Amino acid sequence: MAVDTANLAALIGSRICHDLISPVGAINNGLELLAMSGAMAGPELELISDSVLNANARIRFFRIAFGAAGDQQMGRAEIVSVLDDISKAGRLKFQWDYADGCSRSAVRMAFLAALCLETALPYGGMITMTCKDGKWTVAGEGRKVAVDASLWGYLDDSDTSASLTPAQVQFAMLPAAATEAECQLGFDHTDEKVTVWF
Repeated sequence: MAVDTANLAALIGSRICHDLISPVGAINNGLELLAMSGAMAGPELELISDSVLNANARIRFFRIAFGAAGDQQMGRAEIVSVLDDISKAGRLKFQWDYADGCSRSAVRMAFLAALCLETALPYGGMITMTCKDGKWTVAGEGRKVAVDASLWGYLDDSDTSASLTPAQVQFAMLPAAATEAECQLGFDHTDEKVTVWF
């Protein structure tokens, strides 16, 4: 059976994240052993430890956002754990406002939407993910919203002429994931808030 381009990209994302999570976890375990033994301490160890935790958080987030979705369910505790860890690592804070678990496909689209919002919040802010009556809303609020129309045109198919860089691949992957899930995708923005829904 042939694999289309979007699914091939998701399989590659899953493979890379799967292969990276183990060695990063092993580095973290080694750092914990060094800290317990007292063989090494100080700002250097703290810097390395923070960097490893940041890498681990991003790999877990990317594994969901860019990996193969499948039909399986994700529990709320797992989703919140990923978002809490990634919130510690940067200028953006993430909040999951949905009481139940949900399909990995829906979580994947919410995470891809969050990555789109990240590009519009250069000074950081809060990204909140909610679902009501089957409609998902991913909203980002910050001091200044900067929406690049040539990128955001990918989401509603109004303009797909811009060349995407690797840091912007979410703008192509989110519409593909929405089409696969048979969801309508939309967005809106003001000076301080940008919202994606599906």
